[in-house]
Amino acid sequence: YALDVARIEAGLVMLDVDYTSSRRALIDSQRYTPYEAGLGRLVNLNKGPFIGQAALRAAAAAGPRRQLVGLDLDWNDIEKLYDEVGLAPQIPAVASRAPIPVYRDGLQVGKATSTTWSPTLKKMIALATVTTDAAAVGTRLEYEFTVDHKRKTVGATVAALPFFDPPRKKA
Repeated sequence: YALDVARIEAGLVMLDVDYTSSRRALIDSQRYTPYEAGLGRLVNLNKGPFIGQAALRAAAAAGPRRQLVGLDLDWNDIEKLYDEVGLAPQIPAVASRAPIPVYRDGLQVGKATSTTWSPTLKKMIALATVTTDAAAVGTRLEYEFTVDHKRKTVGATVAALPFFDPPRKKA
């Protein structure tokens, strides 16, 4: 469980949680390009011919229609939802891998795929895939949050990945 929390803090994606492999994608919305999954830095279009090169060039030229981002969830909003039903806020014991809708101005713009309480950062964080127009750092979004079996939304702010990037990592 600790490794899953550390994975999210480091902004690392997990296959079939944060994106779907091309072998498992059944419909277009499940198909991800490396650029949409935050893995574009691993693609070298200038090396010799390879299978899929033309498709990757087209995807790179078109730009991603959605992007992997980090979300900082508004703890005050979460506390307020718990307070409304007379409960103390519940910090999840393990990271969630359930897809959760993400909205902007009441319209769904994506989904959070991995969510956790970060003991290092002392806040709720999530990895999410959102439309490119909602992916700029600092963009204010809404995250669907359930308390006492009632679905509400809490504020979320798009954050740069990785969430936790200590200088010692590069020493």
